[in-house]
This record gives sequence, C-alpha cells and structure tokens, in this order.
Amino acid sequence: MPRSIRPDAVLVQAVIAGALSFAHLHDLAEAAGQTGWKAWAYPVSVDLLLVAVWRRLRTERSGLAWFWFLIALVASLGANIATAGLLDLEHVPAWLRIVVAGWPALAFLGGTLLAHQPHTTEPAPDPEPIPTPEPEPALVVDRPEPPEPAPGITEPAPAPALPAPAAPSVPPALVDHARKVAAEHRTRTGTDIDTATLRARLGLTEDLAGAIVAQLA
Repeated sequence: MPRSIRPDAVLVQAVIAGALSFAHLHDLAEAAGQTGWKAWAYPVSVDLLLVAVWRRLRTERSGLAWFWFLIALVASLGANIATAGLLDLEHVPAWLRIVVAGWPALAFLGGTLLAHQPHTTEPAPDPEPIPTPEPEPALVVDRPEPPEPAPGITEPAPAPALPAPAAPSVPPALVDHARKVAAEHRTRTGTDIDTATLRARLGLTEDLAGAIVAQLA
C-alpha cells in the first residue's frame, strides 16, 4: 500500500524562504549589471557556499569555516535587505557593482579552501596505565630451635604406637538375622541399610553394628 504524502511544515517553510532569497539575489545581481544566465547563477553560488560551510561546521568548528560562513551569510542577508526598498535598484552604486562582480572569485576561493582543508580530529587520550599491586612481603615466623641436650643426657625414646583395636567377633546367627533385616530395609526403601539404622533395629553397639555392615557389603 503506497504511503500517504504529508507536507512537512518545516520543509515548506524552507522552500518558501529559499525561493524568496533566490529571487532577491537574482534581482540584485541583475540590477548590478549581471544579466541573462549570470544573474541566475549568483543566488546558486551564494546558497551553495552557505550550505557547504554549514556542513563543514557540523563536523569541525574551525576558524576558517566560521569565516566563510559569515561571508556567505552577509552576502545572502545583504541581498535580501538591499531589495527591501532601501536601495534604488535603478541606480546601483559603484561599490555594489564591484562587490557583485567580484563575488565569483571570492566564492571560488572559499569553496576551494574548504574542500582542500584537512579534517582535524583530536587524538584520543592515551589510557592511564593501571598500577600493578606490589606483592605483599611473605610473613616470616621465627621459630625457636629446640635446645640441644646436655652432655651425658640421652633423649628419651619415642613411645611405641598403640595397636589398633581388634574388630569384635560377630556370631554367624546374628549375621544371618542382620542380613534379613538389611534385605527387608532394601525392599522397603530401595537403599542399603547403614550402621545407624542397623544399630537401632537390633540394639547393638556401634562397633558391632559396623562390623556386621562391613560383612553385609
């Protein structure tokens, strides 16, 4: 479905203002002795220079761009004011004829300088170096050395290690009964019986229950 064309108030205003300014520049150039196609070329030259400078100012605010922006603005604004009845277009003064005749060279110079002026961009600042943390000094603990034994005194021999306690003996009947309890527990819960559960079910000591669970494994 084609999109509907809706007029933009800003665009309409810009077209009207541009047409009026174009006509004023043409009338002034024609009154200053520039007839034919030359009178129509003057407003194009002024407006194009103004647009070119404005585009440069959007990316770079240099002194040269501001200078030529003021030149193009004075030329456009001056032509509009001069045609407002303040100037007799039938008898244009000589200085205005000189300004109009010299405008093409001035506009050509401004456009050439703007076109060949390199774009200056500020270099990005170098990132500040991140300071590396200094390693913390290792903590040194002064341990006193063991005193040397006095002459004639022998060091006592280390105490012998205690033998590990023997596993308690489990009667076979008790093992069979515990195996039945473990099978019933596995059927009911789906998991093997542990030492604490077997101890609680049979009322055994912890060592004896552990020995039975080890045999059931």
